Amino acid sequence: MQKEAEKVGLQQIEQARKGDRHAFSMLIERYYEGVLHLLKQRLGNVADAEDLAQQTFAKAFENIGSYSSKYAFSTWVYSIASNCCIDFMRKRKIGATIPIDKLVDDKDFNAQNLQLNPEENMIAEQDIVETSLLLSRLKPHYRRIIELRYLKEYAYEEIAVELNIPIGTVKTHLFRAKELLVRMIVEVPKNSEL
Repeated sequence: MQKEAEKVGLQQIEQARKGDRHAFSMLIERYYEGVLHLLKQRLGNVADAEDLAQQTFAKAFENIGSYSSKYAFSTWVYSIASNCCIDFMRKRKIGATIPIDKLVDDKDFNAQNLQLNPEENMIAEQDIVETSLLLSRLKPHYRRIIELRYLKEYAYEEIAVELNIPIGTVKTHLFRAKELLVRMIVEVPKNSEL
């Protein structure tokens, strides 16, 4: 079931890369609620979150060629949403501290200051590498369950079938794996497999 959905998702992504708007609209339907939820949590304002969700998918469509199937599509879309949120908050902060007529008249003002800079993009990429390193330090059964749930986006039932374990065990192992990851981040133990 999940593998079938994953296959359909990859086909939609490939069609969207070729400019198929219908395929991309199907991707929007699939990920819109998650993006909207993320933005509502960060902004606390439904109207702004809806506007940024629209902006997120517009940017995703424009940049679909840069998507790498190495990562889950949702991860890619959520990072675009996060960047849109950061840009929005910067603009709001700048707008609150600099009068609009000053922005229009100031020849020294550079609109590129509102965009993410290469350093921030590099930090995001380093976060992915660090997360991979943390995952590699987990015991194989914990690592596998995290990968299935968060990278491949399997439901609990699908993980249970894939690993041939009860759903209760899936939930327990997932909870324990997340707990171990948090401990690794906080304590940063060296050269030990958990």
